[in-house]
Amino acid sequence: MTGTPVFDEVIFPLDVALRAAGGPERRTEIVALGSGREVRNARWADSRRRYDAGSGLRSLDDLHAVLAFFEARRGRLHGFLYRDPVDHRSGPPSRAPTPLDQPLGTGDGVTTAFALAKRYGDGARAWSRAIERPLAASVRVAVAGVERRAGIDFAVAAIGGLVTFAGAAVPPAGVAITAGFEFLVPVRFDTDEIRVDLAAFLAGEIPSIPLVEIRP
Repeated sequence: MTGTPVFDEVIFPLDVALRAAGGPERRTEIVALGSGREVRNARWADSRRRYDAGSGLRSLDDLHAVLAFFEARRGRLHGFLYRDPVDHRSGPPSRAPTPLDQPLGTGDGVTTAFALAKRYGDGARAWSRAIERPLAASVRVAVAGVERRAGIDFAVAAIGGLVTFAGAAVPPAGVAITAGFEFLVPVRFDTDEIRVDLAAFLAGEIPSIPLVEIRP
């Protein structure tokens, strides 16, 4: 055995990621009854992202960059960060984050720390996704609709996504805390082999380079 699994604080090549394919995956168990009806059960409480970086390759230079990145991560051994081109902000990808984008909780006058999260959908079916890898410099926070000052009123943990308020800025009871942010996805390669047929690649056939989200 060579190497110990670790997480590398590096970002997958952005030019390739912008053209890659992928998105959320869920695991649902479906049992067909004799009556023809179905029983459906969610085996996972949360979704998991999967991507194929092969679809983002457009040149030999792209391929070379990804192969170098793959070798440095030792295949599936070491995790890294990925920028999802469709879902990397607290709001839509076309708009910069605002401090009112996502609810974080309600103040009680005592609690100082609130976890970043992104809400998908509305009402009873809405799902809240924990944001573990925010870009700390992008995080904007508001208390009762009034934006607070980063580095003075609050600090952000780039690993874990926790917003911690300073003693003098603790949200009072009954007020809403909201935030806007950009974030990355912790992933790893989901293969230990990348097979490249150069003739096929130059003819437009791309290799499969699967990535899978690492859950905290």
